[in-house]
Amino acid sequence: MKQIDFNQGWCYGKVGQKTETEITLPHDAMRLEPRTEKSDGAGNISWHMGGDYVYKKNFFIPKEYQDKFIIFEFEGVYRNAEVYINGEKAMYRPYGYTNFYVEANKFLQYDSDNTIEVIARNADQPNSRWYTGSGIYRPVHMHVLSNKHVKLNGIKVKTLDISPAVIEVIVETNSPGEVRVDIKDQTGVVVSKTEETTGTVTLKMKVPEAKLWSPNTPNLYTCHVEFEQQQYETTFGIRTIQWGPDKGLEINGERVILKGACVHHDNGLLGAAAYEDAERRKVKVLQDVGYNAIRSAHNPCSKAMLRACDELGMLMMDEYVDMWYIHKTRYDYADYFSDWWQADLEDMVNKDYNHPSVILYSTGNEVSETAQERGIKITEEMTAFLHKLDATRPVTCGVNIFFNYLSSLGFGVYTDEKASKDSKKKAVGSEFYNKLAGILGDKTMKIGAALRGSDLKTRDAFENMDSAGYNYGILRYKKDLKKYPNRLILGTETFCKDAYEFMELAKKHPRIIGDFVWAGFDYLGEVGIGAWVYEDYAPKKKDQTAWMTAGSGRIDITGREIGEALFTKVALEKTKGPLIAVKPVYQTGKHSPSAWKMTDAMPSWTWPGCEGMKARVEIYARAASVHLLVNDKIVAKKKITKGCRTVVNTPYKKGAITAIAYDASGDEVGRHTLKTAAEPTYLTLESEEKIVESGGLNYIRIAYTDEEKIVKPMEKNKISINVIGGKLLGLGHACPYNPEGYTNSETSTYYGEAMAIVQADDPHASSVTIKAKDSNRTAEIIIPIRKEERNASY
Repeated sequence: MKQIDFNQGWCYGKVGQKTETEITLPHDAMRLEPRTEKSDGAGNISWHMGGDYVYKKNFFIPKEYQDKFIIFEFEGVYRNAEVYINGEKAMYRPYGYTNFYVEANKFLQYDSDNTIEVIARNADQPNSRWYTGSGIYRPVHMHVLSNKHVKLNGIKVKTLDISPAVIEVIVETNSPGEVRVDIKDQTGVVVSKTEETTGTVTLKMKVPEAKLWSPNTPNLYTCHVEFEQQQYETTFGIRTIQWGPDKGLEINGERVILKGACVHHDNGLLGAAAYEDAERRKVKVLQDVGYNAIRSAHNPCSKAMLRACDELGMLMMDEYVDMWYIHKTRYDYADYFSDWWQADLEDMVNKDYNHPSVILYSTGNEVSETAQERGIKITEEMTAFLHKLDATRPVTCGVNIFFNYLSSLGFGVYTDEKASKDSKKKAVGSEFYNKLAGILGDKTMKIGAALRGSDLKTRDAFENMDSAGYNYGILRYKKDLKKYPNRLILGTETFCKDAYEFMELAKKHPRIIGDFVWAGFDYLGEVGIGAWVYEDYAPKKKDQTAWMTAGSGRIDITGREIGEALFTKVALEKTKGPLIAVKPVYQTGKHSPSAWKMTDAMPSWTWPGCEGMKARVEIYARAASVHLLVNDKIVAKKKITKGCRTVVNTPYKKGAITAIAYDASGDEVGRHTLKTAAEPTYLTLESEEKIVESGGLNYIRIAYTDEEKIVKPMEKNKISINVIGGKLLGLGHACPYNPEGYTNSETSTYYGEAMAIVQADDPHASSVTIKAKDSNRTAEIIIPIRKEERNASY
């Protein structure tokens, strides 16, 4: 079998217009649209305009392919995709997040040029509660299979036992023939093989001295299949998943607590485009903060993210959809759900089956249908259908418990009527409740979830899941553990400040299997719901279309750890601490409120001109007590009696600030120091990678620092970027209020920093040079390019 990279040589334009632009996939057309009050998607999609787009590619099919099967794989097209080959309609797929396949033989001309056209319709706005992107935003492949072949997704590997290791290998072929299966370890050595057999087979194979896959030991194997002189491969991991009221969730017989983050599908400054390097970086950054699991909110994740999770040891809860049959926005997927959910789930499972990182399926998010008889039945049907497709993984659904109760009283957050209203004129649906929660704080939703009516309107649906998915329901945990002795509880969506309390509860109660914070990474769209932005960055007379991101992330849109990430590291036991973060000392005005933000503190002690002003210092530590020192003088001694966050108010003095943590015996367990940046000020460029592969991405942090690279957050300026030997794909800063966007060659800084994303796309260049310039300073960095060909086979 051949798998051919089909991402080069495309052009695209708007439907009905003659102008076309040459592009390489993946591609996000929405990112290039204007942001305007005319946008019907409004803040949901960062005020971009929607549109219908046509993508075209000419390609040659040789004569020898005439007796083969040609199948095109589209990993993701947003949305209502129509595929035409040589003018004939070959496929229609409405869901924007499901990979799909187009059997092309009957449409092709052999020994001849051919044309493929893909129409992506995304003009009917609003159709989402977050930024979707538009067009072919994930890769495309052309599969060339022999007349007799193993079917696509026809190799499935399941672990039957681990002591000793026994796996089941299913090979589905389209015709009888000889099948041979070899299992190779990560060095390529064959560790198990079968004798030749005939046709579609189900095999049990022992793997001697198997190296198991787990988050701490992400060992992978390759299943190599030979059929009719053709070679096929898939990677997999040997690991078991078990779940139940007596054990919670176990991987390879050992209990695992899911310390998770909800993540939308966008890649920040790159928009929705699913670049391999961007997806991998996202996983690595989340791991560095202490997360061991991702919830793909609220749609199936990309294949690139699954590869990264497998290789790095990140667990994945792959989620299907954000709505069932009740609309959340006027033109969303509710109109298609009933006809397509089985096909969508089957494609999601086929994508996920061999990936050891996938340990949970979720059928939906905040679907208040689960309070209705019809929705309870659908919950049961979807769980059963997933079990039929894949009995090895548990099934959940993220339910906002309080919203279900409100829905039953006629105050539903999501209704078809509310979805039909103009949200630009008046906040409706989740936008209304997000704003209300911002004003009243995070307790509103949690207290509401604890009401008796909330329990009554969720218990039947929860009975139809393997684990009950609680959105913002932590105040129910203890009570429900007693009331429902067979129920597993999963915090499918939670607030940052609850991370410590969750962790302590989960350690005591195995039936609390995990927690997924909203959100791990900041994301595009749903603008401002998690933003703490002050007037020096978001003026009083705001241009509402300048809001770009939600602001709801422990990690900002550029991938930088903020104070909440440091808190998370300690709360989730990545470290005992202490770690220090400081509220921007000079910020004394009002900021935009949010229930999804715990603090705006950041790891900096550089606040020139603020000497003597009150500094709010946050110390995160798992310890009995902490001391805070300013310039080696103790300014506070604090006992830690609850949680892992301690606040000290002290006058700002330049120099150094140090937190020292002590255990109950008075012995030091750790310390953390922040230093004031020295003079002079430099414009610096720092690459996340020392070398970039040809065609790959590199992330360049732009910052105002001293000579030791200590950032100066009060420095502000506009910076222009020039790239030689590569392409500037994205440029911007982390402020949710961003009139400039990410597609220009100039950006402002936010608290002294910005980010450039560069692709090494010049095949003739040996290095990429990035030059930065402001009104007074310049900086330059040169990054070598590794010339080895990138593996385009997936």
